Amino acid sequence: MLKLVLARLAFMVAAGFVLLTFLFCLFHAIPGDPARLIAGDSAPEALVQSIRQAYGLDQPLLTQYTTYMGRVLHGDFGLSNFSRQPVLQIVGPRLLNTAKLAGWSMLLAMSVSLLLGSLSAMYWDRPLDRGVTAFSLVGICTPIFVTGILGIYFFGVHLRWLPIGGMSSWKHYVMPVLTLGLAQAAGFTRMVRACMIDALGRDFITTARAKGVPERTIVFKHGLGNALLPIITFFGLGLGHMLGGAAVAESIFNWPGLGRLMVDSILTRDLPLTQGCIFFFAMTFILVNLIVDLLYRWADPRIAND
Repeated sequence: MLKLVLARLAFMVAAGFVLLTFLFCLFHAIPGDPARLIAGDSAPEALVQSIRQAYGLDQPLLTQYTTYMGRVLHGDFGLSNFSRQPVLQIVGPRLLNTAKLAGWSMLLAMSVSLLLGSLSAMYWDRPLDRGVTAFSLVGICTPIFVTGILGIYFFGVHLRWLPIGGMSSWKHYVMPVLTLGLAQAAGFTRMVRACMIDALGRDFITTARAKGVPERTIVFKHGLGNALLPIITFFGLGLGHMLGGAAVAESIFNWPGLGRLMVDSILTRDLPLTQGCIFFFAMTFILVNLIVDLLYRWADPRIAND
């Protein structure tokens, strides 16, 4: 287990190095002068030149790269072009807000999908199964921004039960979590249903039924326990997709998260801030994959011996 963690952490370091190198090359290949962007279109050339010298933009590209990587190794991702605050100071709280939204949404998605998917497999090809399948199809086919806007209209504007933006109280969590969580639950439910139908068709399940084991015990203990590995895989990938979907939900509900910050930084061409957002998104995704690998070992100890 320790070797796995160390190997994955080493991979995170290598992946982070490659990603930062790629982003550095990409942003320097984008047309436009960063110094002119910081100074403004109407700024005099003398001011632009002074900014170029202050930021080291007049240095050779290799010198700029080594300077940038040296700062990153010391935790310095630069300053935002517009707020003039350190990127790490801006990204840190936003990343925590996104983690809160994604965490609660993932918990909702997992709970709903495990329950509905197991019940759907338990009552396969019956009215309950057809209803769950219909729910899944509607959820998969409906974009997040549609459900979000409809939720704002009905629960925020028409009924006035819930606030339509911000995150200052528990009520602000309801609509973003439901919008993001139920959208993911739709896809998860189909996956859980398929895995459970496969697990419940095996010989040991037939033997358990012949011995008179209660159906709920068969489904939720024996069946679900043997279907965990593919379900964990799908949940891990789904959390990565949820981080991407969080950017849409954060924009709709004015949630001060990392996804919304990244969208705003791209629109304003705040390159240092965009680099920081993309980097921490990628590192979070890699960390999620490490957690999935560890859950594999917990779900099936035989994997730990491979």
